[in-house]
Amino acid sequence: MGKLFDLDSPIMRGLGRVGDLLIMNLLVLVCCIPVVTAGAAFTGMHYVFLKMMRNEEGYLVRGFFKSFVRNFRQATLIWLLMLLIIAVYVIDVIIFGRSGIVFPSVLIAAFLAMGILMLLISMYVFPLLARFDNSIKNTLRNSAIIAFANLPKTLLMALFYALPLIIGYYSVYSYIFIFLFGISAPAYGAAWLYSKIFKKYEPEVSQTSDMEFSVSVEQGEKETDGETK
Repeated sequence: MGKLFDLDSPIMRGLGRVGDLLIMNLLVLVCCIPVVTAGAAFTGMHYVFLKMMRNEEGYLVRGFFKSFVRNFRQATLIWLLMLLIIAVYVIDVIIFGRSGIVFPSVLIAAFLAMGILMLLISMYVFPLLARFDNSIKNTLRNSAIIAFANLPKTLLMALFYALPLIIGYYSVYSYIFIFLFGISAPAYGAAWLYSKIFKKYEPEVSQTSDMEFSVSVEQGEKETDGETK
């Protein structure tokens, strides 16, 4: 019985991970309060989760703020750009709904498809920013390439992120769980998927603490293809 509660037992490791997700969720929520800092908060979260996936984790809070500060400028600029795109899209939706004009079904389908595509691409932006040292343009470009080159995993990631919304829609009793884990738990599940994808684009080097490389997606694909031939 005592072995069940050893620090290295599966139960205690699982409880420790739950505690990590709780702390991370609260950290992100607090750092998102100013709104403009949300991008840096998401980047810090993904930095820590990538560390966890590769058994390189250290101090959770210190790692979060290390990435938060280091990537603040790029993450904030990307986040503001995303907010602008979201605002334009929402305004267009309102116009579509209240104009009284019957738009062609093809136009509506294309409009919805564009929104879905933007959501799929956005899921990779902050993880890529946390992992690779690239320009904003290349980060956005690589996010699009990786999203569609790994579409099954991208769709599964989207399901992870959608689960809190689905659960909350059907049960008001789940709101406390969503408040405590609604951001970190889906992101942790997504990290389990994209951490494997990122390895294809990383140079063959020994593990480092800063976890930053400047790597183009095309270069990573060519190197991977060369290894498999």
